Amino acid sequence: MKTTLEVTAEPLPQDLAFLSGSLSAFNDADVGASGRKPLAVIVRDEHGDIVAGISGYTAWGWLYVQWLWVDERLRGRRMAASMLDTAEQEAIGRGCHGAWIDTFNPIAEKVYQRQGYRPFGELPDFPAGRSRIFLQKKLT
Repeated sequence: MKTTLEVTAEPLPQDLAFLSGSLSAFNDADVGASGRKPLAVIVRDEHGDIVAGISGYTAWGWLYVQWLWVDERLRGRRMAASMLDTAEQEAIGRGCHGAWIDTFNPIAEKVYQRQGYRPFGELPDFPAGRSRIFLQKKLT
């Protein structure tokens, strides 16, 4: 089989879909179906504008929080804690036993630790001068 390598900053959606489907099929055959399901918690103001939110998914019994954002006007009011509680309860309802999140923001790391998340890994200088911290929590 003759092959070529292609590098692109703008992959075609159908190429990404093919890769995702192929890897999912491989993983399903290897360790069983992930049951991957998106999960979002959205906070809106009185005008319907998004002022905070979480985006992630559940799979293989775990909640992964990919994005967590709070508008500056709501920071310091336990909005992140409230959203995490809500996401975790939904994850438990889906049969999850654990949750994980990562950050390179020291303030966010403290927020997550107050919520019961504990560090389990670190990538130094990601980005330069900071460390990306990976945290997990057992859900009950």
